Amino acid sequence: MRTAYSVQTVRAAERDLMARLPEGALMQRAAAGLAVACAELLGRVYGSRVVLLVGSGDNGGDALYAGARLARRGAGVTAVLLAPDRAHPGGLAALRRAGGRTVGVDGAVGLVEGADLVVDGIVGIGGKGGLRSEAVPLAEAARRSRGAVVAVDLPSGVDADTGEVHGAVVRADLTVTFGTHKPGLLIDPAREYAGSVRLVDIGLTLPAEPELQALQHADVARLLPEPGAESDKYRRGVVGVAAGSARYPGAAVLAVAGALRGGAGAVRYVGPAGDAVIARFPETLVSDRGPAHAGRVQAWVTGPGAGEDAATVAEVLAADVPVLIDADGLRLADPDAVRARRAPTLMTPHAGEAAALLGVDRREVEGARLRSARELAGRYGATVLLKGSTTLVADPDGGPVRVNPTGTSWLATAGSGDVLSGLAGSLLAAGLSTRDAGSVAAYLHGLAGRFAADGAPTGAQDVAGQITRAWRDVARG
Repeated sequence: MRTAYSVQTVRAAERDLMARLPEGALMQRAAAGLAVACAELLGRVYGSRVVLLVGSGDNGGDALYAGARLARRGAGVTAVLLAPDRAHPGGLAALRRAGGRTVGVDGAVGLVEGADLVVDGIVGIGGKGGLRSEAVPLAEAARRSRGAVVAVDLPSGVDADTGEVHGAVVRADLTVTFGTHKPGLLIDPAREYAGSVRLVDIGLTLPAEPELQALQHADVARLLPEPGAESDKYRRGVVGVAAGSARYPGAAVLAVAGALRGGAGAVRYVGPAGDAVIARFPETLVSDRGPAHAGRVQAWVTGPGAGEDAATVAEVLAADVPVLIDADGLRLADPDAVRARRAPTLMTPHAGEAAALLGVDRREVEGARLRSARELAGRYGATVLLKGSTTLVADPDGGPVRVNPTGTSWLATAGSGDVLSGLAGSLLAAGLSTRDAGSVAAYLHGLAGRFAADGAPTGAQDVAGQITRAWRDVARG
């Protein structure tokens, strides 16, 4: 499992470790890892042109020491000092001893544009509010550079704790981060500026509970429900799907498609799209008598394509089993009824729906995804799966937020969310918690999206059809 910790936690761990190490040893560890990554990216170090963008903090010191290592291997290294009087003295001396040179900001743009490698050591993990004005031309030059851009710990200008971006930032091809991932490296919009991320172990001792968790294949495999020798379709769990309408029958079909591939033993469908559902999936148990009379289920999915059917959504919310609320159901559900539920609830909004529930502009949610997911979970007393470029799963009682590492932008297609809701609902019926069901569903759905798209446009039915392949891929490790 990949984990990320807050700046405060990282700083405390660094202080504890530095108290046990010789002075400067921790920075040398970081610089050594950074230099190795830079050398591998360059391929041929000797004769290459390396430009360091150096700020006033330890982040700049890491860049200087790494630059000194590259200079000793024959690279031509130039450090652009944004604050010459406050540059790290030890790193500066090491670079000069190794044959590197230093320049000021004036006239440095051309050097950056012509570099084979640009190392961003402007601002460290404590930076807030985007780049200062004197650094902006250098960041723009780095973007135009013919060479690769490597960020030290994280791209300068992004918020390490939240993934928020306020102002100009450096766009990296590779980020070399130390000790642990930072939340901003895993969450958009900051994530898109980080490029590939390489973690360098510097020996930090970190607490058991991180800020973020990103599941990987092995973690998901342990959570997948698997029938036993005595299992039957009812013991495996039955998921109810109350979705679709005369106007949106396809939403019901797609939610059922996801549910049938999600681990439960049977799917009950309730709603006006029964003929469309049974024509596509004859194994579905179809009823037109409403959720309360559909038969026993272990979880409900409600909302996809519901139109204005608030009565059905309310009936599902009254059930004493886990409930997933998606799409129209998020708009139709009575907030007080959601908060009053005793059984677990999973809400699956995209950014626009989350914005409407929070009473803010969509851009605010997209720019502050972590804060928005946590706030929505707390406000409704429900687990929230916030869909989007980085899907987050947040519990109402706090704890680590899960961030999904799979997926593709081709999943931004009509009906994809309906498939996800059915899949997650089926996992709920199979016995997973709302947090695990949301996390596993997002992982499998994202992986299925990759398989379905394979670099080209895809549709929601194609995604549903690849869930079984994604499941096998995860289970086999």
